[in-house]
Amino acid sequence: MKRTIGFLAVIVMSFLPAFAQRGGEQKGGAAKPAVKGVGGGHVPAHGPAPVKASKASSAPAAGAPAKSFSDKAGHPEAPHVHTNDKWVGHDSGPNDPRYHLDHPFEHGRFTGGIGKGHQFRIEGGNRERFWFGGFYFSVAAADYDFCNDWLWGTDEVVIYDDPDHVGWYLAYNVRLGTYVHVQYLGNQ
Repeated sequence: MKRTIGFLAVIVMSFLPAFAQRGGEQKGGAAKPAVKGVGGGHVPAHGPAPVKASKASSAPAAGAPAKSFSDKAGHPEAPHVHTNDKWVGHDSGPNDPRYHLDHPFEHGRFTGGIGKGHQFRIEGGNRERFWFGGFYFSVAAADYDFCNDWLWGTDEVVIYDDPDHVGWYLAYNVRLGTYVHVQYLGNQ
């Protein structure tokens, strides 16, 4: 009898990791529907190109209507990357005061791997401070609303250099296809 119970316990325990690793779920257990052309596991081959000087602009003026990022029906209302590697929303240029840092790279530079081929599972935290593999990051305050649906204990991200905002990186969420500006906080 003890052997049978032990055997059943081992079988049940072997299935628990499979249930724990189910992806794509949000708070309340509802799965986020797939969006055609965005996210779903796609990883961009490269980061965004620098903004051309003639296109560079600053942040929206105070009181101006919020910019829409949903460039196609069903696309997220956040900066995102199409599955053809078109970066949507990274167009404010280097003079955007929302991403100015008095001390760029204050905590050093991220050395864990940049771009495609370097995918990391977020291990915990929140938008103010999250981590993976001993590396810590913080989302730019201007981007807080763009990561409300990120899962801070399971989502996978890819880090890209930000070609326009010195001291910032772009954290791309593989599941959602969205990205935010992040500052490296070091290995703590």
